[in-house]
Amino acid sequence: MQLTRLRLNGFKSFVDPTDLVISAGLTGVVGPNGCGKSNLLEALRWIMGETRAKQMRGSGMDDVIFAGTDTRQTRNSATVELVIDNSDRLAPVAFNTEDKLEISRRITREIGSAYRINGKDVRARDVQMLFADASTGAQSPSLVRQGQISELINAKPKARRRVLEEAAGISGLYQRRHEAELKLKGTETNLGRVDDVLEQLSSQLASLERQAGQARRYRRLSEELRQAEAVLLILRWQKAEAERAAAEGALTEAVRAVARAEAEVQAATRAREGAAEAVPAKREEETIAAAVLQRLTIERDQLDMQAERARKDLDEAAAQQRQLAADIEREEVLQRDAAASLAALADEAAALDRAMDGQDDAEAKAADRARDAAQALTRAETDLDRLAEEAARLAARVAAAERRVEEGEGNATRVAREIAVTEAALAKAADDI
Repeated sequence: MQLTRLRLNGFKSFVDPTDLVISAGLTGVVGPNGCGKSNLLEALRWIMGETRAKQMRGSGMDDVIFAGTDTRQTRNSATVELVIDNSDRLAPVAFNTEDKLEISRRITREIGSAYRINGKDVRARDVQMLFADASTGAQSPSLVRQGQISELINAKPKARRRVLEEAAGISGLYQRRHEAELKLKGTETNLGRVDDVLEQLSSQLASLERQAGQARRYRRLSEELRQAEAVLLILRWQKAEAERAAAEGALTEAVRAVARAEAEVQAATRAREGAAEAVPAKREEETIAAAVLQRLTIERDQLDMQAERARKDLDEAAAQQRQLAADIEREEVLQRDAAASLAALADEAAALDRAMDGQDDAEAKAADRARDAAQALTRAETDLDRLAEEAARLAARVAAAERRVEEGEGNATRVAREIAVTEAALAKAADDI
């Protein structure tokens, strides 16, 4: 496969659609620093499936979109298209039906990027595998950047091996091997899940078998129940037939009874018509009897009321009699208690009379002792007042003496200070002499 054209639109510094034709032989891009040569290499890496923003010299993948200048507005999307000559049919089987492969990657700000090959949406993995089979790719050493030669010289054996494998064209096989290993691991995981599902299905199968047995038993019992219901219906029908026959016989007998009853009704009607002629006299007698009955009823009610009042009067008299008996009994008890109290009071009066003998002499002696005690109390109070006055005078003298002592101590202190001042003055005067 041969790269033939690279088209950029809104990618980094290429704000306008720009085509880079890659002809057979040697194609070079020459220009001063900052003209966008590195952006072309990064565009190739980006369309080959680069997913690391640091490799694109940015903090996020949205940084590959033109950010705008003072004179140009910011773009919201960027597109890179790469045309490959596939006339040798070296592309993967899925894309090996065309002589030319047009690969495009478009990124929209804050949405992400999408890949297309010949107008069909594909995965990033498909694009990466396409370039891996061609011994190139976003991480391929064939895309040489500044300082990469020295890195290859100083690289570890593992990195050198990757370069040799890519030069031999087997790097795509390793990627396919890695992808196959991932698929195998996924398949093993799926098999484990299948075992779990089979175990669950076996438990469900056992449950379903139990349910199927219950269903078969239910159908058998339902059939037996339907047969029993059919037998029961037949028995009920036979019983109903017998009852119908009996009812028909009863109906015949009832019709005959009705005929006899009609004959009796006719006879009774004739008797009623004969008796109707005697009704007026009987009604008059009934009216008179009713009047007499009403008068007797009124008299009976009045007698019942009088008897009720008499019973109430008797009940009240009996209650009053019982109350009087209780009052008499209570009065007798009170009378006995009063007699006992009078006897006790008489005894106490006699005892008091006996105790009053000689009371006058004792009262006179007690009055004399009270007068003597009052006089002694008066004398003691006088002595106490005198002693209190003397104590007050002594306290005043002691306070005055204490004040004089304090004043003497203050005078002594002041005299001592004056003596010290005088001695100091004398010493100074002696020094001056």
